[in-house]
Amino acid sequence: MTVLRTPRLILRPAKWDDLAAAHRLFSNPAAMRYWSRPEHETLEETRHWLRFLVEPAPDSVDFLIEKDGVVIGKAGAWRLPEVGFLLYPDHWGQGLAREAMEAVIAYLAQTRPEVTALIAEVDPRNAASLRLLGRLGFVETHRAERTLLWRDEWCDSVYLRRDS
Repeated sequence: MTVLRTPRLILRPAKWDDLAAAHRLFSNPAAMRYWSRPEHETLEETRHWLRFLVEPAPDSVDFLIEKDGVVIGKAGAWRLPEVGFLLYPDHWGQGLAREAMEAVIAYLAQTRPEVTALIAEVDPRNAASLRLLGRLGFVETHRAERTLLWRDEWCDSVYLRRDS
């Protein structure tokens, strides 16, 4: 897989040596608050998840995000056409998720022309992610209630789409 470079970031494929860095991200409660599952409690949970990045499926285009040589997040498509991003809280509010996603979107447009639209699903309480996706050209298509049981709490979803 390709390495993407932006002014401040390197987006690169994951490797097994990234386990500790990935666990730092995926075990952080704040980072994982609006993810599809709660934070990882064990290194083994993260190892299982990391397998999907190290040995991706054909419809997966996912990158780890590095800043100054440190893994700070992930961005891409675990399963095209759905995209997503996750950033360590210390790096929120600096435009890094936008920078990473702009690179991912441009890469997908260039390498996956058959994908005519990208989609995203966001918890409606995650206002920062909704704003970011809006700035990236995503528009809301619909909403649904009680789409995800996160621990003992039902969460709703906002669905968005960005045409190529």
